[in-house]
Amino acid sequence: MTACNWNWNLTRGNMGKYKKELLFTLAVLAAAAGLWLATHAGRGTGNVAVVRYGDPQVEQRIDLSQNADYDIDTGTYTVHLHVENGGIAFVNSPCPDHLCEGFGILQNAGDWAACMPARTSITIEEK
Repeated sequence: MTACNWNWNLTRGNMGKYKKELLFTLAVLAAAAGLWLATHAGRGTGNVAVVRYGDPQVEQRIDLSQNADYDIDTGTYTVHLHVENGGIAFVNSPCPDHLCEGFGILQNAGDWAACMPARTSITIEEK
């Protein structure tokens, strides 16, 4: 079919068929978007922070969907963790070098940070 024939067909009353196909396509896309929102809304990041500290090592899992502050006594220092908007970070660290604060906000699976003087590490894992 040539371009001329295609344009001719649109002007000969076939426009209704194309409108129906367009409406059907839009309805399918809207349904898919609604389904995605229904399954993903309110779930937060779906990740947890695994905090390991102390000797012998203790493990604590922190849900990243709940904003909160944590003070964890590691036996060496008390580390301060801040959870907000699906991420976690070392804040106001009492250790001498403050390098752990430089890791910033951890939020994606596989992200990690450590405070060596406090013998503490954080790893982000999927729930």
